[in-house]
Amino acid sequence: MAPIPEEFHDLFETETFAHVATLTDEGLPHVTPVWIDYDADDNRLLVNTERHRQKARNVEHNSAVGVSMTDPDDPYRFLSVIGEVDEITTDGAREHIDELARRYTDNDEYQTPIESERIILRIRPDRVL
Repeated sequence: MAPIPEEFHDLFETETFAHVATLTDEGLPHVTPVWIDYDADDNRLLVNTERHRQKARNVEHNSAVGVSMTDPDDPYRFLSVIGEVDEITTDGAREHIDELARRYTDNDEYQTPIESERIILRIRPDRVL
C-alpha cells in the first residue's frame, strides 16, 4: 500500500475531478469522470456512485482500478493512483454524496435524482505516481 503524499491532500478539499478507470467483463477499459474524496486516516480514495453504474458493476468482477486527477488550478500538477477497490459499502453513502455536493456545487444536498442504491467504492492505493 502506498500513501497519498501530504502535498496532494489539498486536491481532496477542492473541486478536483478525477477519472476512474475500470475493466468491463470483456476486459475493455471504462473511464469515468467522478467527484473524489480521501479518507486520510485509512488511506483510501473514495468514489461515491450508484450500484447500477457501469464502474460499480465492473469492480464487482475485477477490483483493479486506476485513478487520475489534475489540480484544477494547475493542470501540470497531477496525481495518478493504481489500486484496488477493497470495500464497497452503503454505510454513510447518502450523507457522503451530500458532503461532496456541498464541495462541488455549493448545494446542501445532492440535486440529481437517485436511480438506485448509493455506494462508496473504497480504493486502496497500491502505487502512487
